[in-house]
Amino acid sequence: MNDRTQVADRDRQPAARGEGGQPTRRMTLTPAVDVFEGSQGITLWADLPGVTKDKLEVRVHDGNLYIEAEAVVPMPAGLRLQHAEVREPRFARAFSLSPDFDASKIDANLQDGVLKLTIPRRDEARPRRIEVKTS
Repeated sequence: MNDRTQVADRDRQPAARGEGGQPTRRMTLTPAVDVFEGSQGITLWADLPGVTKDKLEVRVHDGNLYIEAEAVVPMPAGLRLQHAEVREPRFARAFSLSPDFDASKIDANLQDGVLKLTIPRRDEARPRRIEVKTS
């Protein structure tokens, strides 16, 4: 599995207009990711603060794993935004998957802004012990 994302980038879309007609900046952030590998497969943990299930997309296409999400930053009632450096950020990360992994059996779980992906190895790619017979 190779990480295909190098740096955070600003979206190439025109600036949206926020409160008061001021342009808002949309940042694409690279989420921090930890990857653990074992004999059964890999487990990937991605930090996606403020992201809800309905704003998260995880997909596999042509041997690549894509994670894309938008954070939801709630505005407290009765308060007015005075200054925001990152408002409702977008997260994006892509990985190349080895053919040893079974993309059809990926398990995804989002809890408290942390995405956990479990990607099992294909049965034929798992280490196995060969029984030696004597004659």
